[in-house]
This record gives sequence, C-alpha cells and structure tokens, in this order.
Amino acid sequence: MVRPLNSRHIEAFRAVMQSGTTTGAAQLLNTTQPAVSRTLAQLQSATGVKLFEIQRGRLVPTPEAKELFDSVQRHFLGLEKIEQTVSALRQGGTGLLRIACTPVLGMSVIPAITQEFRQEFPKVRVSLHTIETHLMQDGLLSGMYDLALSTSSLNSTGLDPELVHQSQAVCVMSKLHPLTTKKKIQIEDLSYYPLLTHHQDDTLQRRLDHLLTKKGVIPSSVIETNYSATICTLAAANLGLGVISPYAARVFSSLVHVADFHPRIPVQTEMAFPPNMAQSKLAVVFAESAREVFRKLT
Repeated sequence: MVRPLNSRHIEAFRAVMQSGTTTGAAQLLNTTQPAVSRTLAQLQSATGVKLFEIQRGRLVPTPEAKELFDSVQRHFLGLEKIEQTVSALRQGGTGLLRIACTPVLGMSVIPAITQEFRQEFPKVRVSLHTIETHLMQDGLLSGMYDLALSTSSLNSTGLDPELVHQSQAVCVMSKLHPLTTKKKIQIEDLSYYPLLTHHQDDTLQRRLDHLLTKKGVIPSSVIETNYSATICTLAAANLGLGVISPYAARVFSSLVHVADFHPRIPVQTEMAFPPNMAQSKLAVVFAESAREVFRKLT
C-alpha cells in the first residue's frame, strides 16, 4: 500500500545516493547502517517503487531512483537557497540592492559610494541601473529600485527627494584651446566657438539655453549628444566648448581643461527612496555612504 513519505525517508535516500552505500549514508546521517537499511526498506514499501537492486553485494540505484534523486536534489537546493536568504536577511537585510542613477553619476561618484558601502557589506549583490530620470521615477513608484540618485529633479507625485549635493556647472575645452588662459568663461564667450550640448530634456541644458536666450548669445555651431562623457571627448578633440556638471569634469580632467562658468548654473543631486515601502537596511547604509562621499566633494 502506497503511503506518504517523511523527511527521514528522503534524507536516508539522498545520503545513500550521495555516498553509494548504506554504511556511507550512516556516516553522513550520524546513525547506524542497519537503521539506514530499515529506512530504505520503508521508503520502497511506502512508494511502491523499486529504487535499488543488489548486484555483487552492492546497492545499485534503478532508473526510477535516479529520477527521484533529481527531484530530491532540487528540493534540497531550494532549502539551501532559503537558508542563504535567511542568513543574508539576518546579517543586513536582503542580499540584493537595486540602485538607479543618471549616467553622469554612474561614471563619477557612484563608484566611490559603492566602494564605501561594500566595506560594510562586501558580499551584497548590487544591481546598478544608469537611466534617465523619468524612468527612474517610474521605477521608484513601482518598487523596482531601492534607491535612486539623479542630477535632475525627482520631485514627482509620490516621491520625497532629498537634496544631497549642490554645485555649479563648469566649462570644458581642449587643453590647447585659446580660452584656457581665462580663469572664468563667460556666456558671451560661447558666441565665438562651436558649442557641445546635451539634448533638450537635460535639466542643465535647459538652464543653459535659457541663459543663452536671455543674453542673446548664438553659438557659431552646435553639436548635440546624450552624454557628458561624449561632450568631454569631443572637447578634448578641440571640437568646441561644453558646459557640463562638475561630476563628469572630474572624471575627464586629464583629457580636458576645466574652467568656471558664469553666470553660474546650479547642478543638484537628489536622492529618493520608493514610497509606501520600508527602507531596507542596505538602502539606508548606501544612502549614508552617498551623503559621506558628497560631503567630501563640497
């Protein structure tokens, strides 16, 4: 008569399959060989399936036993995964931290923030997404990210962003550019040289465009691109002037000349957590690492 299996049956079967003998299984289970043999007999009786044959005094698993062992292994691997997750939760919250940031932060300050964070949590898996701010906002609202950092405003419905750093835009150019002799680049200087710009949806670019219109400044030509990194490489090739965030300028300071820009254009970094969700311990620690790194930039 087929009967339900219990954990003792499964553990004995797995130990025999792993060790190849009832004696080896007994050692794995810290019991006796006769006890293992009795449990195997009960298992075969309970299942109504022949799992082992005796050949030359040795247990040989049947094809059915091998199929059952595959299922048992998946079960135990699942249990081990649960135990690993519980251990990670006990040590510091979930073992995965999902961060979203704008590309300029991803290539500039995020590495330093992550390095500081990993001093406390070296084994935590960090998933970093460099995306546009509107996608970041949607991701926070849907709970896709544990934390987000942006150089554009995160102040959308349902979010409560924190201002973590404020600076001002700088001007980058080739190290051979004639304007390298000036300590401050004025907006009027942009009239005489090609201008390397971000796309119109960029917050800094909108502020620069507003100043250009207000001052009546028309650059001789414009090269438009998505990323500050591209602006810096174009500037290094002496293709024009770029007005970018100081974060990107620090990364490319060995390639380009960096100068103050006037009138000043504010560059702010905001940080936000997903609403209606308790902040994980990992996100809280990463946020504090971010504040510390930005404090050192001030």
